[in-house]
Amino acid sequence: MKPALKFSVAARSCYAAIIAFMAYSAVYAFRKPFTVGDYDNLQFSGITYQTLLIIAQVLGYMLSKFYGIKFISGLKKIGRWKTSFVLVGISWLALFVFAMVPPPFGVLLLFINGFVLGFMWGIIFSYIEGRTATDFIGTVMAISFIFAGGFTRTVARWVSIRWEVSDFWLPFVTGLIFVVPLIILIYLLEKLPPPDAKDILEKSERVPMSGQDRKAFTIYFGTGLVAVAVTYFILTIMRDIRDNYMSNIWDELGFASDYTIYARTETISAVVILFLLSLMVFIRKNFRAFIFSHIIIACGLAIAGLSSLLFVKQQISGLWWMQATGLGLYLSYILFNCIFFERMIASFRKKGNIGFVIYFVDAFGYLGSVSIMISKSFFPANINWTVFYSNGVILGSVIGIAGIAFSAFYFIRKYQRSSKAEIGLANQLTVNPV
Repeated sequence: MKPALKFSVAARSCYAAIIAFMAYSAVYAFRKPFTVGDYDNLQFSGITYQTLLIIAQVLGYMLSKFYGIKFISGLKKIGRWKTSFVLVGISWLALFVFAMVPPPFGVLLLFINGFVLGFMWGIIFSYIEGRTATDFIGTVMAISFIFAGGFTRTVARWVSIRWEVSDFWLPFVTGLIFVVPLIILIYLLEKLPPPDAKDILEKSERVPMSGQDRKAFTIYFGTGLVAVAVTYFILTIMRDIRDNYMSNIWDELGFASDYTIYARTETISAVVILFLLSLMVFIRKNFRAFIFSHIIIACGLAIAGLSSLLFVKQQISGLWWMQATGLGLYLSYILFNCIFFERMIASFRKKGNIGFVIYFVDAFGYLGSVSIMISKSFFPANINWTVFYSNGVILGSVIGIAGIAFSAFYFIRKYQRSSKAEIGLANQLTVNPV
């Protein structure tokens, strides 16, 4: 009987992982395909229309993260599917209107698109957090960051070339392809069983947070949250610029006509990261896994920084640089989004949920991303994305490694103190029983 039960648990975990992965991948079809178009290189006030659209969407995405600190952390389990349909529906409608309005009014539509889609990560992850297998399920889901970004762009570029769809209709048409699959996947998410007693015992119960709960959580972790937010801030800037301007960078590197380059390189990174991070499920002690997460994040930043340094010195090709940079940055970024905060909450067992912490650090991360995008638009025209990005990653990796090192030091001290306090309280209760 035991082997059958273990197989059943493993099968359920794999099923949940696949559904979550496919659901968030489908969401990407409403968010990223517009970046494939160049929009006839239109410019307004010296800034390309493509850049204005990207900034508008990321600005909307950023504001959703700030609002999501309250909205997602207080999200109740009942009615999540309705919320998802409304949000995705609004985002798709915005793409429909975007195709019909003249530039630059499409900027407003991409802002709306980014705002409503910014809540979808928290909603989907709420179905899978707080489980013994969340490390694995969350890793598979977060791999969609890599796979979906490349895959949906490949679909969009294919639609553009084979169906001869204009840049303005391309986002809406690409979304059309994924509408029915997304509806089915959200339905299947609703059918996932909630965490059981064993899950709650090992990972702690995840509950909606009130304003007082959020305040208490923030005060308790204080400096540690700031250190994590700074690291995530730098990491988000590097990752998001690469993600939004991937098409431009590949074009500058000489791969403009190869529409398979996106899915090909990103899939390699996805498979490697999935294998590496899935091994975390075998570290049962939550705090040990939490500290080990710090080490992996530092390694990912180092890979990105060193590969960029080698590329700048012309010791590796652009292809290898983009592959290594993507692998390093996504290794760190995905670990933050699926394991780091999951194990943090499980280690300290404070009332809360991943939605609160993720949206807290995400808000400031996207604030940095928007700031850099706007600043770059005013740089000299002879500075291209490849030069700008490769040098930026070198500096960002150094700052990120320093931040995650400080975070590890802080949380080790915090855990030691909390453990001593618990032992002291237990001894006091033994001597003076109630």
